[in-house]
Amino acid sequence: MSDARPTTLGELRASGHVYRGVKDEIRHNLISALRSDSNPWEGIQGFDDTVIPQLERALLAGHDVVLLGERGQGKTRLIRTLVNLLDEWTPVIDGAELGEHPYHPITPASIRRARELGDDLPVAWRHRSERYSEKLATPDTSVGDLVGDVDPIKVAEGRSLGDPETIHFGLIPRAHRGIVAVNELPDLAERIQVAMLNVMEERDIQVRGYTLRLPLDVLLLASANPEDYTNRGRIITPLKDRFGAEIRTHYPIDLDDEVAVIDQEADIVATVPAYLTEVLARFTRGLRESSSVDQRSGVSARFAIAAQETVAAAALHRAVLGGEDLPVARVVDLDTVIEVLRGKVEFEAGEEGREIAVLTHLLRRATAEAAREHLGGLDLGPLVAALEQSGPVVTGDEVTAKELLEELPEVTALAAVYERLDAQSDGERAAAAEFALEGLYLARRIGKESDSSGQTVYG
Repeated sequence: MSDARPTTLGELRASGHVYRGVKDEIRHNLISALRSDSNPWEGIQGFDDTVIPQLERALLAGHDVVLLGERGQGKTRLIRTLVNLLDEWTPVIDGAELGEHPYHPITPASIRRARELGDDLPVAWRHRSERYSEKLATPDTSVGDLVGDVDPIKVAEGRSLGDPETIHFGLIPRAHRGIVAVNELPDLAERIQVAMLNVMEERDIQVRGYTLRLPLDVLLLASANPEDYTNRGRIITPLKDRFGAEIRTHYPIDLDDEVAVIDQEADIVATVPAYLTEVLARFTRGLRESSSVDQRSGVSARFAIAAQETVAAAALHRAVLGGEDLPVARVVDLDTVIEVLRGKVEFEAGEEGREIAVLTHLLRRATAEAAREHLGGLDLGPLVAALEQSGPVVTGDEVTAKELLEELPEVTALAAVYERLDAQSDGERAAAAEFALEGLYLARRIGKESDSSGQTVYG
């Protein structure tokens, strides 16, 4: 921020600064972004043709918004990107409890200061990152947390209970001239939701029988799970009516978007080849389509992200034990996903005891689909014939890339696999070869046996 910014109300007026409400500010900046063809939704994948256009229309209309969607669909991530549509810096009354605009003080204390100081009213500048507030709606959330309560310390100082300056403001008033998000809104007790009614519509707050008229300038956003919305909890009808827009989110529709989410969000400690990431994306999508899985709960994008991180961790574990410098994930590492992450998937009641079988079947199907996609058209017959002549190939959790490559037969078919999968290093070639072997097994062209020690034999 430039040091030349106005520091008093008089200087601010002389600079020609124009006041805009939060919703007008967001509308103005969104229009500018649309006209310049820039993307204010950085990091949001798979919503370009569905959710984003609906949200943009809601913001242009100046509506408060509730996003409905199953867990792990990126609702909170989307809400947080709205900060990018605020002005980078905005003037506030220096020292004001609610960060009011110098042109429009709203609390009794700020109104008194503005009247007494006139053009000498001090002005500070607030960055847009400070104008976003977020609250996870938990059952123990109180009215005081969201709206406010009487501050006993101020009362003890000698002020009367009727004095508006005895109020300690809650989250929503403190988000004045900003964005406030309430995640999992149905989890709020209904009596707490009632306290938000006046804040959203009449723009006043009521604390212990005392009504304080505050023309709050906030954009209120909320997220909710549709299942919670109708069963475990609900948004009360009067509050739902006050949201101008209700937008449904969804999981990525296209496989490429699913992969993009994994690549963007996963914090991995080893190289994971693109075709293995695709296997995990296909696996996640298969879970979302399976009749064995409780689709009301959904299969979060966090499942695929955690799966990618788990596979990379398995590769690092093998590299540490085997003394490898550059760990690369292989097909053998995919099994760790089932072992570690099965608790993240909710199954239908009738599937009790079959969870591992369901996950294993879907993972194999995802691997077979990816193998057909990436290795289709290659003649792997010579590799099958070489395995018949030279004997089986042993891989496993602790078999290093170098050890695996030494066991492989020397055939041109493998060179074609390496070229197709852009495998350059030993680790990448071992991963590519193992992917080809797994593809042949799933196509029932070779056999495969695994034991409890983590060894897998192809032959």
